[in-house]
Amino acid sequence: MTSTHSPTPNPTEVTHAVRAVIDAQFTWDYERSRDALVRLYEKAKTSQWNVSTDLDWSIDVDPERVADELGGGTTARFHALAEIDGSPVRHFGDKEWLQVGVEMQSSLLSQFLHGEQGALLTTARIVETVPWIDAKYYAATQVMDEARHVEVFARYLDEKLTSQYRINDNLRSLLDDILADSRWDITYLGMQIMVEGLALAAFGMMHTVTTEPLLKKILRYVMSDEARHVAFGVLSLQEYYRELSDAELRERQEFAFDAASRLKQRFIQAEVWERMGVDPEAIRRTLEQYRPPEQQMFQTLLFSKIVPNCKKLGLLDAAGGWLRERFTELGVIEFEDFTDTGAEYEMLDEVARDRAAAG
Repeated sequence: MTSTHSPTPNPTEVTHAVRAVIDAQFTWDYERSRDALVRLYEKAKTSQWNVSTDLDWSIDVDPERVADELGGGTTARFHALAEIDGSPVRHFGDKEWLQVGVEMQSSLLSQFLHGEQGALLTTARIVETVPWIDAKYYAATQVMDEARHVEVFARYLDEKLTSQYRINDNLRSLLDDILADSRWDITYLGMQIMVEGLALAAFGMMHTVTTEPLLKKILRYVMSDEARHVAFGVLSLQEYYRELSDAELRERQEFAFDAASRLKQRFIQAEVWERMGVDPEAIRRTLEQYRPPEQQMFQTLLFSKIVPNCKKLGLLDAAGGWLRERFTELGVIEFEDFTDTGAEYEMLDEVARDRAAAG
């Protein structure tokens, strides 16, 4: 597909406009006919949390300690590059790798922040454009969720870490294309399945690695919300995609694959290498040539939500299995039957659990 995104942003850019022509859809059918969405909406109404009062912002955070923890996960996938002849980071020592860890922590959380604003805008779009009242009700609760997520990541970056990063070019271009498309289901597919699905896996990986108590609690609360959001996308699109032709499904397959490719490139974190004085293209070329096992594992695990949900939507094998072939080439098809505890569909309320424990 042809991207409609604008060029790399100026570091001083404060606002960014995406032009779109959409049809806002009223519905005069107020019957509550989609039971799964009704249950999801009821759960969402009781699962709201407050950034100001449900989190302990007095906790001190040491960015270097957090980075040292994440060195075994977030940065380990790059360490092997230091052993390769001609590598642009061959001269890095412990000091430089610790700084890489600090920068990657800030970069990852900055991209979470920017992605959550993208989710805020796209979910507001879903309220406008989806034709079903039950979906409008639930999407309205997600708008509040996403505002809260933007608030919490912005506050954590401002108060606890050293800096923020501009939006990654690959993430920016994808969000622009999602918002520029007039089809309401593409808004769902791009955000609820692709971006939110990858975010849920990334949050889970970071939550497992970090012991920093404030960040760990933030991630747990955000993941509880995000699990509902992904379920919302699956439930809605399963119904709609059963009605589409092979040609229409092929368009959705191509969009999903393009989104997956750009999301995978996002995790090279070019903006970090720029700040470290290293050519991001040199990092990319080295990774493509040598493919360290840690890098492959990190990137493929991030698709542990996306691939099985595309299968649930019927996108893997529709239109002659085009998307199955592409995900095989991308190296992520192994996740098509991936299942975890199923907690995201049980929609556990982490906030209610904590409040009950506190008495």
